[in-house]
Amino acid sequence: MTETLWSDATSFPEALAEAAQLTDIALDQLLVVPPDLEARVYDAMRYAALAPGKRLRPFLVLAGAGLFGVARRCALQVAAAIEMVHAYSLVHDDLPAMDNSDLRRGRPTCHKELDEATAVLAGDGLLTAAFGVLVDPDTHGDPAVRCELVAELAAAAGAAGMVGGQMIDLIAEHQKLDIGAITRLQRMKTGALIAFSCEAGAILAKAPNELRLALRGYAHDLGLAFQIADDLLDVEGSAAETGKPVGADAAAGKATFVSILGAARACPSRAAGASGGGAS
Repeated sequence: MTETLWSDATSFPEALAEAAQLTDIALDQLLVVPPDLEARVYDAMRYAALAPGKRLRPFLVLAGAGLFGVARRCALQVAAAIEMVHAYSLVHDDLPAMDNSDLRRGRPTCHKELDEATAVLAGDGLLTAAFGVLVDPDTHGDPAVRCELVAELAAAAGAAGMVGGQMIDLIAEHQKLDIGAITRLQRMKTGALIAFSCEAGAILAKAPNELRLALRGYAHDLGLAFQIADDLLDVEGSAAETGKPVGADAAAGKATFVSILGAARACPSRAAGASGGGAS
């Protein structure tokens, strides 16, 4: 049975909030803590995955699934899986060996709340749990669809996607990158998971390739816009707004869209608004 999540009258903030609530319920049910010694790593996994957040990637999964009439139960399985992968990436990104951050989503990072070794294991646990969710028959009745979801998420999250982008990001601390390299970095590090999130509903629905290509094109532009906004917040925002330390990229000497292009060129609508152009 298919279920419509939102009506045409639902505002974006309302839809985002509902998607977050539904995803958190799914995560709570999937990440059950066992009464054994390994419970500590489950607690850490829950601390990371259920931390307050916008749940943008799950929202994109649910919205895309809604376009094709996919059952909510199936879509929520994928939404939870992508949030597990995203949470894992944040836990590892915050580690002292990476960005060495103390704050994430408005509270102490996983390695600060618990310890570094537990945080590493929590990230590992979330990543592997995500693939376990995707192969569960509750995600889709067709094993071929489940296999395709696994293959696509592995590509988006691995060395050809998010992990490779993180590697380039670390190199950017010591090597000057041009705008082409920065665009590729962000397309891999941030855009790959967003692209999977946008296309997942079409995979679940066995949609034709031309529709999937259209969603990939949308995801490409959305991923770049998302990263530019994140770069602007790192320069002009506050920790209260972002839930994490700001100014980290500049302190590390990293090139970003904003550092290379400047705020006005990175986000032309801001410049238009400042000059009376009526930016939306």
